[in-house]
Amino acid sequence: MPLADLRAQTVSRSGDALVRHLESFELKPRFSAGIWFFSPPDSRFHGKYKPDLPIEARLDIAASLKDYGLEGLEAHYPNEINEENLDLWRAFVRDTGIRLITVIPLLFYDRQFEFGSLSNPDPVVRRAAIDRTQRSLALTKALGCDFSIVWPGIDGYENPFGIDMVAMRHRFAAGLAEAMDAVPGVRIAFEPKPYEPRGRILYSLTPEGVLLGRQVEALLQHDQNRRLLEEGHTLMCMNPEIGHLLMGFEDVAYALSWPLSEGRLAHTHWNSQPLGNYDQDLNVGLISPEQMEAGLYTLKMHSYNGYYGLDINPERMPVDVALKISMDALRAACDRVNSIDHARIIEAAETPSAHRGVREAYMIRARAPRHTQLPPIAQTLASVT
Repeated sequence: MPLADLRAQTVSRSGDALVRHLESFELKPRFSAGIWFFSPPDSRFHGKYKPDLPIEARLDIAASLKDYGLEGLEAHYPNEINEENLDLWRAFVRDTGIRLITVIPLLFYDRQFEFGSLSNPDPVVRRAAIDRTQRSLALTKALGCDFSIVWPGIDGYENPFGIDMVAMRHRFAAGLAEAMDAVPGVRIAFEPKPYEPRGRILYSLTPEGVLLGRQVEALLQHDQNRRLLEEGHTLMCMNPEIGHLLMGFEDVAYALSWPLSEGRLAHTHWNSQPLGNYDQDLNVGLISPEQMEAGLYTLKMHSYNGYYGLDINPERMPVDVALKISMDALRAACDRVNSIDHARIIEAAETPSAHRGVREAYMIRARAPRHTQLPPIAQTLASVT
C-alpha cells in the first residue's frame, strides 16, 4: 500500500469552517483486530479458560467476521507471522479480502529482552532487537501493509536510581531510526503505555510519543525518508490505545489531539479501562463511554480516516462475540457523534460564557433513549441565578 497521507490531520479550523467540516466529514469506522487475543494469553493469576488455538484456527474465526465488518488483522513477528507461514497469510488475505495491515516486531516477550530491547545497554541484545524490527519492517513493506506498530513494553525500569535516562531513550530512538533507514519508506506507529510489564515504560504517555516521533525523524538519513519528511509526511507516527491512555490518567480527547496536531495518528487501538488499574483490555464502550465519544469527536475534527483497531482480552466470552460487541459499540458511538448539532456544540465551546451548560444538557439528550421524555433544553438551562 502507498504511504497514507496524514497531512490533513494537522488542519486546525474554528467557527463556521469547523462546523462545515464536521457536517461534511463522517466517521466511518473500518475495523481491524490483533490476532494475538484470538487465543487465550498466559496469566500469572489463573489457568486459561479456553483452549489454545493455532494460527489457522484463529484465521478461521477472523474469516467468519468479514461480513460483520472486520477488514484488517494485526500480527506480531516472528511468533504469529514469519517466513515459514507467509503462504498461509497470503492465502487468507486472498481468499477473504481481509487485509494484514501491520507486522509488529515482538520486542517484549523473549527472555533475551529481560533488560530491554531497543534500549538495552547490552549491544548484542540491542542488535537483536534492531534486526527484528528491521525484518518486521521488511515484511510490512513486502506484504503491502500500512505501517508497523512498535510497543516498548519491556523497555523501562522499576528502580530509577543510577539509570542514565537520556542514554536509554537515545538508544531506543536511534535503534528505530537505524531500522527505518534500512527499510525506507515504511511508517512506524508507536504505542505508549505507562507501566506493565515494567514498573515504568519508556515514552509512556502520548505527548512523549510525539517527542519520540520528532527524535527519530531527526535521526533518519536515507534519501527516501528525508524526501518524504521534506514533503511534510510523518514516518514516526502513533497508535494510541484507549486503555493505555486511561491507565496513565490521560484524557482521551486531549491525548488524541497531540498526534493529530502533527499528522502522526496512523492507527488507533480501542478497548475500555478503569482509570489507572492494571491493563484490562475490556470490550469497547463498557467503561467511560463519554471518553470514547469525546475522543471520536476529536478524530472527526481532524479528519481521521484510519482503522479502528480492536485490542481486547475477552477472557470470559467467545472472541467473535466480544469483537461484534466492540464493533457495535464503535458504530453506535460514531453515529451519535456524526448526528450531533455541530453548530450548536461549536458555538457553545467557542463562546462558553454565553452558553453555560449547553454542551452538557445537549449530550444528555443525545445519549438518552428515544422514548425518554426530557424537558426542552431551554427549560433545563433557564436559571434564576
